[in-house]
Amino acid sequence: MIKNYLLVAWRNLWRKKSFSILNITGLSIGMAAAVLILLWIQSEMRYDQGYANKERIYDVWNRFKKNGEINCWRTTPKVMASAIQADYPEVEQTTRVNYPTSVLFSLGDKRITARTCAVDSTFLNIFELPLLEGNRAKALDGLYSLVVTQDLAKRLFGDENPMGKVVKLNNEHNFTVTGVLKEKPRNSRFNFECLVSWAYLRFMGEDDSFWGNNSTSTYVKLKKNASFDAMQAKILTLRKKYDKEDPDMETFLYPVTRTYLHGRFENGKEAGGRIEIVRLFGIIAGFILLVACINFMNLSTARSEKRAKEVGIRKVVGARRRSLIAQFLGESVLMSLLAAVVAVLIVQLALPAFNKLVDRQLALEWNNGKFWLGALVFVIATGLLAGSYPALFLSSFKPVSVMKGTFKAANALITPRKVLVIGQFTFAIVLIIATIIVRQQMYNAQQRQTGYDKGNLIYTFMEGDMYKNYEVIKQEVLSSGAVTSITKTSAPITESWSNTWGMYWNGKDPDDKRVVNRLCADNAIVKTIGLQLVQGRDFDLTTYPTDSNATILNESAVKLMGLKDPLGQIIKDMGEEFKVIGVVKDFIVESPYQPVNPMAIHGAKGYFNVINLKLNPAHTNTANISKIEAIFKKHNPEYPYNYRFTDEEYSHKFDNEKRTGTLATLFALLTIVISCLGLFGLASYMAENRIKEIGVRKVLGASVGSITRLLSVDFLKLILVSFVIAAPLGYWAMHNWLKDFPYRVPIQWWVFAAAGLLSVGIALLTVSFQALRAARSNPMNSLRTE
Repeated sequence: MIKNYLLVAWRNLWRKKSFSILNITGLSIGMAAAVLILLWIQSEMRYDQGYANKERIYDVWNRFKKNGEINCWRTTPKVMASAIQADYPEVEQTTRVNYPTSVLFSLGDKRITARTCAVDSTFLNIFELPLLEGNRAKALDGLYSLVVTQDLAKRLFGDENPMGKVVKLNNEHNFTVTGVLKEKPRNSRFNFECLVSWAYLRFMGEDDSFWGNNSTSTYVKLKKNASFDAMQAKILTLRKKYDKEDPDMETFLYPVTRTYLHGRFENGKEAGGRIEIVRLFGIIAGFILLVACINFMNLSTARSEKRAKEVGIRKVVGARRRSLIAQFLGESVLMSLLAAVVAVLIVQLALPAFNKLVDRQLALEWNNGKFWLGALVFVIATGLLAGSYPALFLSSFKPVSVMKGTFKAANALITPRKVLVIGQFTFAIVLIIATIIVRQQMYNAQQRQTGYDKGNLIYTFMEGDMYKNYEVIKQEVLSSGAVTSITKTSAPITESWSNTWGMYWNGKDPDDKRVVNRLCADNAIVKTIGLQLVQGRDFDLTTYPTDSNATILNESAVKLMGLKDPLGQIIKDMGEEFKVIGVVKDFIVESPYQPVNPMAIHGAKGYFNVINLKLNPAHTNTANISKIEAIFKKHNPEYPYNYRFTDEEYSHKFDNEKRTGTLATLFALLTIVISCLGLFGLASYMAENRIKEIGVRKVLGASVGSITRLLSVDFLKLILVSFVIAAPLGYWAMHNWLKDFPYRVPIQWWVFAAAGLLSVGIALLTVSFQALRAARSNPMNSLRTE
């Protein structure tokens, strides 16, 4: 029997090649799109999941109520780890991890920079990253211990065994390789190429015991039988014992496996995070696959009259309904298997471009047994879903009416087939609306005034001899004509590295804990960056040596501080007094989708990490940078010269929205293509079924246009119904998405009109092709047997 079913299924596929191709194409595109999204979702769900004993590892977070709102953040004081280790017996180990910095590695004539983190010696025991060489318990015990990744070891030592090799870091100290790590997966929070001991950081004077300096990440590993709830309750009051300035600040633990997907807090409570995007694309994957399955259902049921006799004969000779259902489901699973083969080819071809788009290294796991099991379940489930309605529909035919020839497919006002078409296009129109609004929102943010001039502005991170030779470099670069201005700052202008609620000014309420961002700058910050002065002047240490203790406020800071006449006012910060010499317009440092935060730009008494250079527009950037590079290499010969364009770095603020917009556009197009394939097949079949009617109408004088309208109008009605359903759904979805943006575009009527017209236009083009073809056919061909 099964052999007979397969034979009949194959004959049906082969006999109706055009319908089979449409079915397989639509199903394969839907399956391929769903697989790509599922691969990405799998990668996201695996983020930070690869650590041994991950269920016992926690991030340490802070929670503090400021001005009626509870804020949470996960940077901690450097001293917190040792306090937790000493005070709580439930804790097995703690470790600190600082932000990765670029470090110069010198080996003979070889110079390499690599991202390096300082960690406690317990780090490798807590996270148990795969160690190819070395003892994880002792690898970071020494002051000059060095643990490198496999890739960095290859770059430094080639094929030689790196263990015990000596390499100089930052031209200061010799380090010995005590461990080699296997390459880390990309779906991990750690982005280092090398680890040094925290003891070295302490030796260099970069450790401190100040509880107000939240600048590092702290991790805790609990003992096997320790109660998390009990530990959570105890650690809340940690700061009451140690932090004299903010004893009411709470400390809490948060699972390291949840931070990436769920670590967004609002008013002290977990409020989602990246998991919302994962769920959204999971829904999109499901709907795209559903749209493809709807195609299959519609095309299969559209051919009901052609298969009615087969069903009637099988029932007459004794076939039961369940055996017919099994036959038709078998056919759909066979179709699904064929579509899966095509889908795999599509996925393999699309993966390089898709990986570039989502910034991942996704791949089909051919050697994984779970992959094959999952693929089989996916294919069978798709086949059963696609074939369920056709199987139930076709097996319900009554043999008497079929054999008498009185069976006709339903042509009611509302039929399951029409409902399915409406469902397809409803989803497509919602995606079109979402795509337009996402792109509008991104464009709106991109067009927002930054408050400074990004053009021809580059920056380089200070390293090596740049610190001691800065003044010489500055004079030579200015004299070269390559730049019009230069300044150094504590951070890039596109990033906020420091903030505080401990800044004081005249009239400040002692309970006011509102945060002010902090930037330190040298001479000519306003000129170099292109800030817009509202009052006062730029830093000028040559004319005003006291500018080392001066500050420039942005408008939001002036408003926050309530300074009616800000110039000359004294601001206290970091144990120093700063005199306000200028006010600049607000400029975007953080998110272009959020309000600008208050900022104080302190003078040259601060700390510096970045050199900013305004390139001379009279020359090409290539010529300017060539001159600049020569000067930097002259005064900092051990380090390669690296620079970044400020406008390019600023553009990265839109990466997530660009990615979301591109993916929404891509999947909207795929949904439309799949829907149109089904519409094309339905139109073709409807034209074939009504070919004699068309012939009669033509004989009676009907024009090509009237026949085309006759065949198209039913489909047009379905698209219009889809639009009526999709418009409020699209509005609701995008209203909820936009509400998280303080700066957002209004949802305008023309977006819905454009989505509706686009859908109608595409549908009409699809249907009209078949309608015109039928309308132009010779009526003699269809009526010669009448």
